[in-house]
Amino acid sequence: MRNDRIRRIVIVGGGTAGWMAAAALARLIGPMPDLSIDLIESDAIGTVGVGEATIPHIVLFNRMVGIDEAAFVRETNATYKLGIEFVDWQRIGTRYVHPFGVYGLDMLGVEFHHFWLKARALGDPTPLDAYSIGIMAGKRGRFAHPRPDQPNSPLAKLGYAFQFDAGLYAAFLRRLAEGLGVRRTEGRITEILHDGESGQVRAVRLESGATVEGDLFVDCSGFRGLLIEGAMGAAFRDWTHWLPCDRAVAVPCALGRDRVPLTRATARAAGWQWRIPLQHRIGNGYVYASEHLSEDEATATLLANLDGPALAEPRALHFRAGHRDRVWIGNVVALGLAGGFLEPLESTSIHLIQSGIARLMALFPTRGFDPVEIDRFNRDTAQEYVDIRDFLILHYKATERDDSPFWRRCRDLEPPEGLREKLAMFARNGRIFREHQELFPEASWLAVLNGQGIVPQGYHPVADLLSDAETLERLKHIAQVIDETADAMPLQDEYLRQIGCAPPPLRQAS
Repeated sequence: MRNDRIRRIVIVGGGTAGWMAAAALARLIGPMPDLSIDLIESDAIGTVGVGEATIPHIVLFNRMVGIDEAAFVRETNATYKLGIEFVDWQRIGTRYVHPFGVYGLDMLGVEFHHFWLKARALGDPTPLDAYSIGIMAGKRGRFAHPRPDQPNSPLAKLGYAFQFDAGLYAAFLRRLAEGLGVRRTEGRITEILHDGESGQVRAVRLESGATVEGDLFVDCSGFRGLLIEGAMGAAFRDWTHWLPCDRAVAVPCALGRDRVPLTRATARAAGWQWRIPLQHRIGNGYVYASEHLSEDEATATLLANLDGPALAEPRALHFRAGHRDRVWIGNVVALGLAGGFLEPLESTSIHLIQSGIARLMALFPTRGFDPVEIDRFNRDTAQEYVDIRDFLILHYKATERDDSPFWRRCRDLEPPEGLREKLAMFARNGRIFREHQELFPEASWLAVLNGQGIVPQGYHPVADLLSDAETLERLKHIAQVIDETADAMPLQDEYLRQIGCAPPPLRQAS
């Protein structure tokens, strides 16, 4: 056994990031002999509670840490999620869904959407939505788990995620982590103690006077970046010029008339409003640019567009889009908001925590802290932020809206090089390439490119190997199978009851 092995891990901060890290580390490396995992948090310091809406990767994380899905759904008041509905983004009056999963069926080695583009050129008006089981089921409030054992069914490639109460999720993970041996210490950190020779963090001192020593420190202290910035001096790469929204106001409200398994993002005059239906309430927020809107105006707009009565006082959040230039320095690794922030338009906050944990596990250090491995961690993390950033910018850049200074600014902004190339490739012949290991696959880019109104001039030549008649017949059959499959799926509320949930009744239409 190596004698330079990490023996003491200290996680600074609880919340979603802290307890996800604690649960994962305890599950994966907790059995190592003489290893201790401590988590320090203070009940006096609130958490942001990011990530009520997630993307499908959360399913893998929950399985990895040993979570029973039905128990998790019951205890976090979760609902299922099949995608994100965007309202008024291309222009006021438009809407589309970015689904999880794929569109149609690839043919002749070419992506399905090239055949759909050909059909459109032939005059077939069937929208792209008709070829997504996630969209068709989501709009009808229906849900079922994927059926990979039925490869000929649209359900075989259905993707899903969850919408849940982030506070309850953190509490759920805390019980799991503590059951796996994680020790929680209550207290506010008042001092960070460094090793005089290496400069690494040696210990943190609490308000009580107690000190907690560690070999590896995981900074989950949120926007403050208590260790990564406060102790290690990491700089911040600010992307406000591309993503100008820097404020949010959030408030939960009573249930409305539907609980469709979709997160909704409605474009507003200076940003956008989220709507996340849970079993017991709806999460709402207005993400906006303070350059174009005051907090009072944002709050008034948010409160005027709720499904039901507000259940709490609106809460304001300030942030900057961007990330630390290095999220791992010495023996400090930052996860979650301590490492960076991108607005929750595509529900990536929890995923960034999850991928940071996965990266940490892949490059889990010894006390030698190999600089080559740390560089790799930082490089891959930065690339992940860039990839997500470009996808977010697409929603703002590819708009026809000119009804406010905010939208005119977004429409006219100069996109980053990677996004500019993607836009050009799609506009010519509908081509989409997934770069390296970027988070969003081709189907996600297609959903937003098409939803924002970008129409390619052409399509892949291979699509012409099928006759016009056969192309139209095949697409008609695919849409029909998807339509019938979606209709046969149970309503989400029925599905929730089948796994022991008791979602309260919705408000009836007047």
